[in-house]
Amino acid sequence: MKQSRVTSWTFIRLYGLAFLFFSANSILAVVLPLRSESIGASNATIGWIMGTYMLTCMFFRPLAGRFIQRYGAARILRIILLINGFALLLYPWTGLAGFFAARLLQGISTAFFSMSLQLAIIDSLSDEERSQGISLYSLFTYMPGIIGPVIALALWDWGGMDAFVAVLVVIAASTGIFGFTTPVEAGGQATNESDRQPEQGGIWRSFAQAVTVRPLALCTWLMLGASMVFGAVTVFIPLYASQVAYGNAGLYMMVQAAVIVVARLVLRKRIPSDGIWRPRFVQGMIALALVSALLLAFASTVGPLAFYAAALFMGFAQAFLYPALTTYLTFSLPKASRNVLLGLFIASADLGISLGGLVMGPLADRLSYSGMYGVCAVLLIFLFGVEKIYRNRVI
Repeated sequence: MKQSRVTSWTFIRLYGLAFLFFSANSILAVVLPLRSESIGASNATIGWIMGTYMLTCMFFRPLAGRFIQRYGAARILRIILLINGFALLLYPWTGLAGFFAARLLQGISTAFFSMSLQLAIIDSLSDEERSQGISLYSLFTYMPGIIGPVIALALWDWGGMDAFVAVLVVIAASTGIFGFTTPVEAGGQATNESDRQPEQGGIWRSFAQAVTVRPLALCTWLMLGASMVFGAVTVFIPLYASQVAYGNAGLYMMVQAAVIVVARLVLRKRIPSDGIWRPRFVQGMIALALVSALLLAFASTVGPLAFYAAALFMGFAQAFLYPALTTYLTFSLPKASRNVLLGLFIASADLGISLGGLVMGPLADRLSYSGMYGVCAVLLIFLFGVEKIYRNRVI
């Protein structure tokens, strides 16, 4: 039986590189809010620090897509890995200002890195395997989240600064070595003027297309709203867990990450890969996120059952929504401008996660964490209406 390209050695190496690159984030997602709070930062400030990362990603995604389309990923990947390594080494020796700078550099690095790998996967796979490739890539970016939170809490409680430094150095070095020896090919194939049609109007016109291109607008608004909820969970669960009886942030994030990994690995063939909009599938993922947000809103009074059940439901929502929307767009977007427009869509996910910290942080200060997750539930209810309105215009 012929082996699928999705699971060939070449693609396994790409997935492994993604795993190493995102390992640091699974640790920083827990340690950074705790460290910032310990030196006097408010929830709003913590939201800005954590949100800077994805906010920077948002602005650089379309630019990354354009650079990759013109020059190819191999020319820029090594520089990006060096920048990311430098950013990681800023965290142990700086304060709040240094955290902002490090998150900014990480955001730039992630924009170019993730676009390179995702476009390599999209361009190299058949239509039938495309959703599986995107799903497996996303799976390997989430796999560090299974053990990362436990390592982070161990470092915070017992390891001390020396252990934290050692872990970040190991991650930075191993990612650089693996990245320098892993071939990545994507884009960079435009050799004549007709292949460079997406250059029209510049990057800012590309941002406007997030509204004017209807399939892109549909997926962008849904991803933006859902990602705000995902971001609020990532940023504030480490702080909210202490208010829940028997609540443990590391365990919550392990459960959520494990669900994402197992679901994408076992059920990846269930993700639509035919370019047809599946309203029930998308609405189902939004509904799971809604249930999770409601459980979190009541977890401080209901207890650990609601808290950890929320991780389960949120994991399934995150496992399927992003790869389903991304795969749909690879079929429905104009091929000439697909790379840049996909960058815009992925940027909407980045922006949503950023707003999950930037907007929900002040709300948590004013309403409490429970109230903030209640607002997240209202936002998800609103997305049902958005899906129906845009679906009727697109289909």
